[in-house]
Amino acid sequence: MKKITIFILLLTMPFLVVFYSIPENIAASGYGWGYKKSTNHEIPEIGKYKRILDKFGAYYVDDSGEKVVYLTFDNGYEQGYTGKILDTLKKENVPATFFVTGHYVESKPDLVKRMVDEGHIVGNHSYHHPDFSIVSKKTMKKELETLEDAVAEITDQKQMKYLRPPRGIFNEQTLKWASELGYIHIFWSLAFSDWNTDKQKGENHAYEQVMNQLHPGAVILLHTVSSDNAEALPRIINDLKKKGYTFKSLDDLVLKDILPKLIY
Repeated sequence: MKKITIFILLLTMPFLVVFYSIPENIAASGYGWGYKKSTNHEIPEIGKYKRILDKFGAYYVDDSGEKVVYLTFDNGYEQGYTGKILDTLKKENVPATFFVTGHYVESKPDLVKRMVDEGHIVGNHSYHHPDFSIVSKKTMKKELETLEDAVAEITDQKQMKYLRPPRGIFNEQTLKWASELGYIHIFWSLAFSDWNTDKQKGENHAYEQVMNQLHPGAVILLHTVSSDNAEALPRIINDLKKKGYTFKSLDDLVLKDILPKLIY
């Protein structure tokens, strides 16, 4: 297969040039997920991304206007806080989706099993966490199927339907491929820098980040490696309930969108 070479210049110090040799039928330009943060508790603007997401049935928010939020967690590796997060979710009867990698399934099968046993959804974050915009459809398919099989082997969840792309990188081709493979992309409308375990800022910081960006229909992204998140979660949940918010699963979000179309 004919290949082309892509030169990517990372603007860091020192400068680094990375070389990728990839099949020429692969679109090697990806978008990094992003949006204009909400400062007035309204849904963040995503500009040109909205047209692309709508075209391929991807989600980043519930735009119904209802006071509902969707908790999602990314699990690349374990830092000792997921058990506490699961304890909180169980106590408060709140559903969540955990997007896991192959490393996480291999290293913490007991926690993955507990997620499913306690009624949560386990989503696909790929097996090896590659950039899907620079791999073939065959590779993407293998990444997703290998992760799905690994989760099915240790839990009662035998299928996966929600995908969060590694690093939030996507393009029209990866969205199209995922749809053809039976997956729905799930991005997010509320997040903050919580993944650096060496730069945790305390539970009040996590709480304030969520509450300041809060808006109806928020798909919240949190990382389970954050001690701040584990500590702040009970307060976040209780205060959102006091504000009249309800917590629902991604299944509720998708069904809310699909059912009216089926009825029509």
